[in-house]
Amino acid sequence: MPVPIINLAQMRAWEKATWAVGQTEEEIIRRVGKRVARRARKMTRAGDTIVILAGKGHNGEDATAAKLNLEGRKVKLVELLLPASDLIKVEMIMREKPDLVIDGIFGIGLNRPLSEAWQKIIEVVNAARVPVLAVDVPSGLNAETGGHFGAVIEAQVTLTIGAPKTGMLAPEACLAVGRLETTGDVGLVPCPAKSDLYWTIPADFADYPPPRMVAAHKGNFGHAVVVAGSLGFHGAAVLAARGALRAQPGLVTVLTQREVYVPVAAQLSAAMVGVWESSASLPEKAGAVLIGPGLVLDTENDKAAEKSGLRDFLRQLWRESKSPLVVDASALDWLLSLAAETASGAAQFPAGSLRVLTPHPGEAARLLGTTAEAVQANRVQSLRDLSKKFGGCWVVLKGSQTLIGRAASELLVNSSGNPHLAQGGSGDLLGGFLTGLLAQPRLQEDPAKTISYAVWKHGAAADELQATRTHWTIEDLAAALSSEV
Repeated sequence: MPVPIINLAQMRAWEKATWAVGQTEEEIIRRVGKRVARRARKMTRAGDTIVILAGKGHNGEDATAAKLNLEGRKVKLVELLLPASDLIKVEMIMREKPDLVIDGIFGIGLNRPLSEAWQKIIEVVNAARVPVLAVDVPSGLNAETGGHFGAVIEAQVTLTIGAPKTGMLAPEACLAVGRLETTGDVGLVPCPAKSDLYWTIPADFADYPPPRMVAAHKGNFGHAVVVAGSLGFHGAAVLAARGALRAQPGLVTVLTQREVYVPVAAQLSAAMVGVWESSASLPEKAGAVLIGPGLVLDTENDKAAEKSGLRDFLRQLWRESKSPLVVDASALDWLLSLAAETASGAAQFPAGSLRVLTPHPGEAARLLGTTAEAVQANRVQSLRDLSKKFGGCWVVLKGSQTLIGRAASELLVNSSGNPHLAQGGSGDLLGGFLTGLLAQPRLQEDPAKTISYAVWKHGAAADELQATRTHWTIEDLAAALSSEV
């Protein structure tokens, strides 16, 4: 199951419940040390130098415990007890440019401003520009709020114990936290806390999608329809189709503008390709529909969309279709008038049908009549406001730690992905992949799992690519969606 994102009081209660059943702090520390060492080995190579900066609390003990499991690495343990005198040790060792620093100076118990000497130590570590693996929390970060206590370690990876803490997801904490990961099971009892936010983990998607029946045929797996592509942006239709094909629905059809039919059709062999015109209609028994990739809002393309009736068709589909509908890119803006048509100010759709919006922060801002900065400042509320405005639909608010959910539901925070997804076509591929999954009747039964799986798999494929090569394209990502992660 996804892991709840918790506050510090909930973390303390979780620990207390663990001690109550007889588990010891020493055993937890030993297990955490093994997980930290495993992550450190992934970040380094044999013969590399790893420096452990250990404070005097449990966080320092966690970091120190990693030393026993760092075989094949040169490990230097630096115990920091008197910051004024320890500063010289840290300056000297940072000048040697170690390959990795394990940060175990302060944990989540820090609750007071740091002295000037501690701040200086943190500044020296950051200035060295050496990769840092933070244990539980970057030293100096307020894990409750996302602020800091005068200075904060800037980690490449934060390996937090058990579950993410609320402050780690705050926008202002992003630079310090880096890539956020959890240790997994280290001997704590099952987390008793509840939350409105849950962190997805790879185990959530083990054996998903479920195995297919031996005697199944393509009619069992739905028909994904992609309405995409316009003059100068035909590649979006191709990428969306490739994403849909990777999801393995029974059939994929692409409907595109006449001006780009030839280049779209020439690049697709397994998908059927047709022209969208005012007289066009969806294929019979369309299982799920994606509208938007490459339908760019400029004067020429927008006039073409209006002339072809595509915008009105989208609005009609939203109001009437019982099939899942995924709306992305410029098509998001075409929905705005729907909310104004109802007394409630919400764009309604048939009860029981599935609607998904997939905006990035800029698109979300246009839909909400605000700025991208405002959306990013409170992504949770922005998602809920979007869902409410559009009839309680599902929303995938893209970006670092993509959010998935609806106005009145628990939200899922995606744990996979990296900044190299910030390439043109990434969202088109995701939209197609999601639609290909939702076209399959069995995968419509649990929308939260299917939507979050699509987002997680898309990010996990990017992580796998980034681990093996430094320069990859969205075409590579389309191929990587078929890999086991």
